[in-house]
Amino acid sequence: MAQNSDEAPDDFEQLHGLITGTQDVKGFLDGMTGFAAGTMSRVTATGIECAVTLRRRKSRVTVAGSSAQAMLLDAIEQSLDDGPCVEAMRIGVPVLLADVSTDTRWPEFSKSLAAAGCRSVLGVPLDLEGGAAAVLNFFAPATGLFTPGTVQAAEIFADMASRTLDLALRLSASDQRADNLRAAMESRTSIDLACGIIMAQNRCTQDLAFEVLRRASSNRNQKLSAVAHEVIANVTDGNGQISTHFED
Repeated sequence: MAQNSDEAPDDFEQLHGLITGTQDVKGFLDGMTGFAAGTMSRVTATGIECAVTLRRRKSRVTVAGSSAQAMLLDAIEQSLDDGPCVEAMRIGVPVLLADVSTDTRWPEFSKSLAAAGCRSVLGVPLDLEGGAAAVLNFFAPATGLFTPGTVQAAEIFADMASRTLDLALRLSASDQRADNLRAAMESRTSIDLACGIIMAQNRCTQDLAFEVLRRASSNRNQKLSAVAHEVIANVTDGNGQISTHFED
């Protein structure tokens, strides 16, 4: 049974809501896999579990799942580097392991699936930007559930998930860049302030003051910013905050 098209906008809104309701990409992916499992369970009228594998910078890892077993099975597939999820990520289209007892393409993985009571698996790739890639791995307790209509429903969901995950990754990257910029600005401010202190104490130029800091950094094998904080602490209340004292 294919997903009702009237439900798709609601599903997208719920996926989008996961972004604002979580603090990081991991939290979003945890929510997304639970939502994906619930969606496919409604479509198949059977309990379906889901895990997601995310690849960034050539590293592929199971990052979230709707259950501990789903994450374990997905992690086994990643360790074997062989299975429908791995293949779906490689070729960019859904890959179905219809029956673990008859499909001979991934014997080691099929053995692990059978031992866990999983009878069929569907890997559906997500279309992401910026060099990232991801796959939703759906695990079913019976065969015959991943019909053409079910696969189509999974693809519709994956399309929505791709767009929301792209947004979550961009927001995460933006936050990281902001944090890095903030740290760089704080470091630069500390160095400039330390140079000012050295200039006042030694009546030297800014270039000479910076050279004093640089030599101290090299001799102590410390970062320049750490040396700068020490200089500032020597003329403050000890916590790096400038204190101004007035006397009557």
